[in-house]
Amino acid sequence: MNSCLYECDVLHHRFAPKPHRFVYRIFLFALDLDELDTLHHRLRLFSVGKRNFYSFRDRDFFPSHERLHNPSSGPAEKQASPGQKLKERVSAHLAAHGIDLTGGRVVLVTLPRVAGYLFNPVSFYFCYDRTGAAVASIAEVTNTFREVKAFTLTAPQRAGGSGATFRLRAPKHFYVSPFSDVDVQFEFVLRTPGGRLAIQIDDYAGDARTLTSTLTGPRHELTDATLAWFTLRHPLPTLRIITLIHWHALQLWLKRLPWFRKNARSADQRDLRRPHASLVPHQS
Repeated sequence: MNSCLYECDVLHHRFAPKPHRFVYRIFLFALDLDELDTLHHRLRLFSVGKRNFYSFRDRDFFPSHERLHNPSSGPAEKQASPGQKLKERVSAHLAAHGIDLTGGRVVLVTLPRVAGYLFNPVSFYFCYDRTGAAVASIAEVTNTFREVKAFTLTAPQRAGGSGATFRLRAPKHFYVSPFSDVDVQFEFVLRTPGGRLAIQIDDYAGDARTLTSTLTGPRHELTDATLAWFTLRHPLPTLRIITLIHWHALQLWLKRLPWFRKNARSADQRDLRRPHASLVPHQS
């Protein structure tokens, strides 16, 4: 099985305008999308399209079949056809970038619904062609307003063997935190998952790095025993993530960091899906 689990340390370190740092531990699923049916029948705690403690639902991810809000020019964000499966939507998206994923595979690093609750600040798609070579990666960022924006990384840097590293610095143009303006830049460094997961995302204001986030940890087999153990060791991870986001937001507010409203600079919030009501003009 290509699918597995990663037990990860999550680090957030803000450098400016005031320092703030925290680390916590979670686990993530790495799901080969071609293995979902097998996992559905093999695992007791995990189901696809049905209720379970861990429930994977196709519609929860990569909604490229939905309307794109405030699109930039370019062909990369064409709307997918209704009814397409997740892997088909990812393949169609990459085809717009000139990447043929026919006969290849997609590994999604994420959390499914946990006890019915879904929240992922970012999910990662690692895409391989028919030869097994890594050809693209996608970072799907979700904010607490449930808006979604995809950042596509191509032109991998080979690191030997089947491993590769994807790098991209791009304008964020997305409201992720009330303590970061929408015009800063994301810099992604995504390494294809193997024996370890190693991901880094930095924020830059001009040439100054203002925030770094890392996600690192070892691989574990996706079995009933391991999943049951991680469920006891890291209970309700999606709920824990959203709770920690608000707890540390309160600490930043108490430190008197500059604060930006959601509807500020709405015209600069681009290429996202499932826009919040504050971005959509009122229609009588």
